[in-house]
Amino acid sequence: MRVFALLLVLLGIAVGSVAAAAKDAHVVAVKAVRASNGSWRFDVTVRSNDTGWKKYADRWEVLGPDGAVLGTRVLLHPHESEQPFTRSLAGVRIPAGVRRVTVRAHDKANGYGGKTVTIVLPEM
Repeated sequence: MRVFALLLVLLGIAVGSVAAAAKDAHVVAVKAVRASNGSWRFDVTVRSNDTGWKKYADRWEVLGPDGAVLGTRVLLHPHESEQPFTRSLAGVRIPAGVRRVTVRAHDKANGYGGKTVTIVLPEM
């Protein structure tokens, strides 16, 4: 009986974690390409539980290793029927010596908290 009660508690924790995670915007893929002028283009795929204008993924950001925001792609509308979705941002300047960046997504209702993706920038 105690094992059954423990299993129910663990199941409740797992379901609660999944439900909480479903509220957030998650980065699921990132592709970075360096342009001839030295700037970078990021193609970022986001999955979020958009439900309309009050709750949707409203931006994603490229962060340096120190947490500085290097680029922001603003998303102007919900993507309720397009999940996951990919959007690009060109012209991102990466400081010399930075080889690794993290991309995070923001949800209008819940803020940050979803899955991030860290990538090593490809060599030229």
